[in-house]
Amino acid sequence: MIDKTYASAADAVADIPDGASLAVGGFGLSGNPIALIEALLAQGTTDLSIVSNNCGVDDWGLGVLLNAKRIRKMTSSYVGENKEFERQFLSGELELELTPQGTLAEKLRAGGAGIAAFYTQTGVGTQVAEGGLPRRYDGAGGIAVASPVKDVRTFAPAGEPREYVLEEAIVTDFALVHALRGDTHGNLVFNKAARNFNPLAAMAGRVCIAQVEELVAPGELDPDQIHLPGVFVHRVVEVGTDIEKRIERRTVTEGR
Repeated sequence: MIDKTYASAADAVADIPDGASLAVGGFGLSGNPIALIEALLAQGTTDLSIVSNNCGVDDWGLGVLLNAKRIRKMTSSYVGENKEFERQFLSGELELELTPQGTLAEKLRAGGAGIAAFYTQTGVGTQVAEGGLPRRYDGAGGIAVASPVKDVRTFAPAGEPREYVLEEAIVTDFALVHALRGDTHGNLVFNKAARNFNPLAAMAGRVCIAQVEELVAPGELDPDQIHLPGVFVHRVVEVGTDIEKRIERRTVTEGR
């Protein structure tokens, strides 16, 4: 029988080397694999290239790696919640490949599905396709590295010719994800909004490491309820149901 479980988060990430590329699940602070992130921080891994929708906040999620200056490059769609991210990017300390959110999701899915690239309308007529988006500043207000021009072609899938831009798939060395439940074979179930980018990140990683709140035996998960099959998951570590989960902004209605 295949048993993909690891005793601790530290054991699960122990072989992630300096300079590795990671796909990390989560949207905002929902579904962040925080135990794996903190284990990576503790072991000192650095010079990381990370693909994730965003980079957490200053003191949580991927923000803890960013604050420790362990990240060399981020590929993200939204970076507005992290002041340290802004500082490092504008000072030239951090490289950023800004990617439309739906495109980022499809780049990860395509990587996991063995699709090398795809054409999409998103970004046509903008710097996403035409190039020139700042990827790294020189620290003096100038652009040291800019995004390249991408191939644009005309297709007519619905009968009307339209322009589409070529986007390449993403495959990373490792993936870090969070799930509600998992079995020892690596089959995963995600909880509501925490499903977000987690299955896509898992697919894109050559080695996927999943932290799960509850670990169960094979056969205990209803096959029809499994969100990600174990074929995409290589390591599973149980972190417990009481693991801390933060909320970026809590909003309540006055008078209630």
